[in-house]
Amino acid sequence: MSTDFSTVPNHSSEYRKLPSVDALLRTPELALLVAELGEPPVTAAVRAVLAAARTAIGAGGSAPAFTAWPALVMRHLEAVMTPSLRPVINATGVIIHTNLGRAPLSAAALAAVQRVAAGYSTLEYDLTAGARGSRHDHARRLLCDLTGAEDALVVNNNAAAVYLALSALCQGREVLISRSQLVEIGGGFRIPDVLRQSGARLVEVGTTNRTHLRDFIHAVTAESAAILRVHSSNFRQIGFVTMPALDELSDAAHARGLLLIDDLGSGALIDTTAYGLAPEPTVQQSVAADADLITFSGDKLLGGPQAGIIVGRAELVERLRRHPMARALRVDKLTLAALEATLYSYRRGRALTELPVWRMIAAPVVEIQSRAAGWQAHLASHGIAATVTPGESAVGGGSLPGETLPTALLAITHPAPDAAAAMLRRQSTPVIGRIQQERLLFDPRTVLPEQEETLLKVLATVLQ
Repeated sequence: MSTDFSTVPNHSSEYRKLPSVDALLRTPELALLVAELGEPPVTAAVRAVLAAARTAIGAGGSAPAFTAWPALVMRHLEAVMTPSLRPVINATGVIIHTNLGRAPLSAAALAAVQRVAAGYSTLEYDLTAGARGSRHDHARRLLCDLTGAEDALVVNNNAAAVYLALSALCQGREVLISRSQLVEIGGGFRIPDVLRQSGARLVEVGTTNRTHLRDFIHAVTAESAAILRVHSSNFRQIGFVTMPALDELSDAAHARGLLLIDDLGSGALIDTTAYGLAPEPTVQQSVAADADLITFSGDKLLGGPQAGIIVGRAELVERLRRHPMARALRVDKLTLAALEATLYSYRRGRALTELPVWRMIAAPVVEIQSRAAGWQAHLASHGIAATVTPGESAVGGGSLPGETLPTALLAITHPAPDAAAAMLRRQSTPVIGRIQQERLLFDPRTVLPEQEETLLKVLATVLQ
């Protein structure tokens, strides 16, 4: 077979137009970048852009003009040096937004993290004894005081807390759980999978919608170790449904020598009904119902950092603390610093004013309307028409499914709302809102007060 070379594009002239690395580094623009960032990253960017140009020429393209190269290199550098984990403005109205990092930390928690991160700390050092201490002691007393539990342990998330409890206390034995609670949580993690990995054997009781106390009692065997209650935090069953109360499960479990493990998930310490929401089981209620171990998240309704918190009977918590997996699941000093500061807000009785999650939940509609009206007036001064309209905020984060709070939304009609939303996401401080009926909607409830100036500047820039 012969090749007709007359049909193969000859790109040699375009390749010859490509500048050398040295020639590009000597341009005034890139020389300034080298002085600012150092030579290695700029050289790497130049080589990457040259490689992309060679690929483009091979596909039939042309070499860029020499004057265009500095901008191409700077654009590449900006792309590769922009962190992928970035702060955003959450104007969606979803308070505990899992995709946007769940609970924002309080000012006190941020200050605590900064203090501890800036130098050395007492992470595992006992100042009184002048000897090694334990990281497990931090936040322990506060958690016990706030919940009424005998002891407490902190691991890296709630799934880890459940896994550790089952591994340490139920491995090789049966764990009874209602079929209605075989839930799948965010990211595709399923309770049956957690049980399987822990080495415990799952025993399903009851039906999808109705599980009676007798179902648990009849399922108990000599191999049974515990009853596990999993709070259905990310969905709700309504209608013809039944589930025994926690104190009933506790009595039944303890009368038969079993443990009761209560996976609460959301970690509420405050009565949610006071703010027009459905009742969310609190940790204190689980302790009072005599659950042996209670697990919950740190970054949901607790309003702190990501963590899995275990409270309950001292002898059981100590077994978990000494389990080999406790080291693999432990938290770092920054998490502990933020968690302690968050718990102190509860201890001082200031959770509603100091913790962003609870400040947002407790915010009155009239205050939100006032903020939205202020945004509307500001944008009007920039020639952007907006209206203030009633709406709903959601708690989110697998907490209080289906429950909403009345709010006031800033609404902007736009001919291409999807394109406008994409532009808002591309800003140096991305703004995340929602789209409904061809309108861009922004909920003041979830926008931190210190973010308002940036939000309005971004909206004015993108939507004018």
